Amino acid sequence: MKHYKSLIELHRDNGFPPPEHPLFSIYQCNHACSIGDREFTSDFYMIGFKKLIAGVILYGRTQYDHQSGSMMFFKPRQIIEMKNLEMDEDGFLMFIHEDYLNGHNLYNDIKKYHYFDYETNEALHLSPGEEKTTWDLYHKIETEYQNNQDEYSRELILANVDTMLKYSQRFYKRQFINRGELSGKTVTKFNEELNKYVAAGMLDVKGLPSVHDIADRLNISAGYLTDVLKQESGKTALEHIHIYLISEAKNKLMGEDKSVSEIAYALGFENLSYFSRLFKKEVGVSPNFFKKQVVN
Repeated sequence: MKHYKSLIELHRDNGFPPPEHPLFSIYQCNHACSIGDREFTSDFYMIGFKKLIAGVILYGRTQYDHQSGSMMFFKPRQIIEMKNLEMDEDGFLMFIHEDYLNGHNLYNDIKKYHYFDYETNEALHLSPGEEKTTWDLYHKIETEYQNNQDEYSRELILANVDTMLKYSQRFYKRQFINRGELSGKTVTKFNEELNKYVAAGMLDVKGLPSVHDIADRLNISAGYLTDVLKQESGKTALEHIHIYLISEAKNKLMGEDKSVSEIAYALGFENLSYFSRLFKKEVGVSPNFFKKQVVN
């Protein structure tokens, strides 16, 4: 599998013009083009907007649900696989080497955007208005990129990249809201998978379920799962796991003749103090006090 450390090499292998900067580049697809089969990783963040006529793109393990007018976001060292791609005109690709972000706020901020982590089929589908906003920002970046770059160019380019990422976050939230058939049932599906996890005895085998465990069972990424649940219920995936486990704990404290520590371990908690802190945070009293109230 090919790994790209150099933008020059990536541009050359794809038939793009040489990059104007060794750590940052853009390429606009202003005509229909085809890309053969390839699988690669890189040291770059990649942002793309394209209209796909045919072919598939795999990111991580899952196929992107690309339609006309969709954006894609890839992070460094993720496996990207392209098969028989045919792209319509009016698309762009942006490549940002990790080192280009050094010393800038975006070095840390870019890691907060879950859509770079999506190993799912959730591409970002833009409305006509959102598409216009995205292209306006692209052209501002392009102006700085194509002109003679000076001491202000990097700051101006990254400022517009940052703005594009913030708008993308907003657009994703709009997409979650508009896709009620996907998001409206997520809490129910999430709790169903938690029930299956517990019923299968996984608490004894693996201990507490992680967000990644449940996300894998739902065939979506942990970041995307958290975003959808947050949009739907106001709570993150981890908060939902905690709510579920504390509900189970309350039921066991009320109905089983077992000690608090036995119940905590049965629920997958290896640390009794952690269980007690979490229980008190969610219920308002300690598990011992709760059990005594029930007995009395």
